Amino acid sequence: MIAGKAAVDAQADFLPLEGTDYVEFYVGNAKQAAHYYMSAFGFQALAYAGPETGVKDKSSYVVRQNKLTFVLTTPIRPDNEIADHIYKHGDGVKALALRVNDATDAWEKTTQRGAENHYIPQRLEDKDGAVVLSGIKLYGDTVHLFVERKDYNGVFMPGYVKWENPHFKPTSTGLLYVDHCVGNVGWNQMNKWVSFYEDVMGFRNILSFDDSDISTEYSALMSKVMSNGNGFVKFPINEPAEGKRKSQIEEYLEFYNGEGVQHVAIATNDIVATVTELMNRGVEFLKVPSTYYDDLLDRVGKIDEDIEPLKNLGILVDRDDEGYLLQLFSKPVQDRPTLFFEIIQRKGAKSFGKGNFKALFEAIEREQELRGNL
Repeated sequence: MIAGKAAVDAQADFLPLEGTDYVEFYVGNAKQAAHYYMSAFGFQALAYAGPETGVKDKSSYVVRQNKLTFVLTTPIRPDNEIADHIYKHGDGVKALALRVNDATDAWEKTTQRGAENHYIPQRLEDKDGAVVLSGIKLYGDTVHLFVERKDYNGVFMPGYVKWENPHFKPTSTGLLYVDHCVGNVGWNQMNKWVSFYEDVMGFRNILSFDDSDISTEYSALMSKVMSNGNGFVKFPINEPAEGKRKSQIEEYLEFYNGEGVQHVAIATNDIVATVTELMNRGVEFLKVPSTYYDDLLDRVGKIDEDIEPLKNLGILVDRDDEGYLLQLFSKPVQDRPTLFFEIIQRKGAKSFGKGNFKALFEAIEREQELRGNL
């Protein structure tokens, strides 16, 4: 029965995704951003494209840690799409690249279902083989790229060369892969993008939270979690809800000048070790009051971890029907209060920390108040 259902699900999944291939950031200074992610987050240098490799309008540095790949791209000159994006939004996520077996087929099926073209399928080749790239537009100026690399054995993709610095090889911090990416959209826009993921990409809505689930004394938001057929790719979508003061989503939309990726959640197998190392390297995280831990075990039940290290680091815990998770959120990683990161360890849980929403958003509000934006 289960095998039969899996076969039906596979047939119904017209856009089978193999996972997140990479996340591309448009940034003001890619070289410095790459070194930040290497020194602070433990990424390794992987590949480079720029004027020295024949790319005249931009420079891109690729860094990797386990299955987690970031591309940091900056314009070489003004008056182009990348420079305009940075002027409008600041540093932020431009592309969520998804690994597929057939990038042409993925583009054709999604555009036939209503997606707006971003990048017509192109085959890129060099001595190491070929990569096929295509892309569609998403909320705001964000895009999805489809990456087909089954015929490629090079360092990253054609147009890039190996980038290495023998004198700088930071050690890993235990970050493994993208767990999920969260998008912030405008007022009354969430259902539009839920429908986009359902109708255009064949995703399904696996969880929904309204303002009764995600609210504090001052602000609220609503969220729906979209997942592809095999569960490898998940995209929660947030929109503001009415509250007494400006919500974190409204603050993001104001400072990002539009819709975009709010945070990237990164998996680890040992959140205590990972967060300890990230803090030692200068990464700043949100803090909840120590009283959060007073009745933690009453709320979530027995856990494997000692409470004291979790309390010292500010790590949050939540449980669902399948297990529990541990999570912690960084402060914004650029001057605008926009993009941040989540570190998450799943011990069976498939959810997203509903029980922590109130404590988390009160911590965010304290930061908003310091910025004068609450």
